[in-house]
Amino acid sequence: MKFHIFYIMGKSASGKDTLYESLLEDPSLSLKPMIPWTTRPIRAKERDGVEYHFTDEAGLSSLREAGRVIEERTYQTEHGPWTYFTVDEGPVTHDLLGIGTLDSYVRLRAYYGEDCVVPIYVETEDSLRLERALKREKKPGNHRYEEMCRRFLADQQDFSEENLQRAGIRERFSNNDDRNDCVSQIAQYIRNIQEETL
Repeated sequence: MKFHIFYIMGKSASGKDTLYESLLEDPSLSLKPMIPWTTRPIRAKERDGVEYHFTDEAGLSSLREAGRVIEERTYQTEHGPWTYFTVDEGPVTHDLLGIGTLDSYVRLRAYYGEDCVVPIYVETEDSLRLERALKREKKPGNHRYEEMCRRFLADQQDFSEENLQRAGIRERFSNNDDRNDCVSQIAQYIRNIQEETL
């Protein structure tokens, strides 16, 4: 039996996290989370081993030395360098749902194979993304407005049309209007791929 890593990507505040949670909760998909790792500080309401595995630079170095780091990205933020990365946690034995960047998708695809890693690219209008990002940063414990602006500008380059085409992104899912419609479309796309490989 063949297994897949369905990998959600999109610019910041495009609704990826909410879509991710909804898809994981859909029993018809039988997806398990592919939990990324990071050296950034844990945020309010996050739990270690749920949203991310949280570690420090020493922990990252140990995983590197063990040859378990598949891909990593370090961002120079207003709060210092934060690294996000993916760790090889053993053979893939069931369909996974991951979330990340275009660059991390390309590296995962190179590591696991093009037939295993399936891209799910989410598009949202820039004005709507800015509204969502600002609303998120206004919540208690956030207020990282400089980081919000940095991410918005960086995403314009990272997810340029040229980069999307180079990465072979063909299917796109709009998250501008009804989120439930977007979830339904992605879920059906995943089911179709799962049925093709039974």
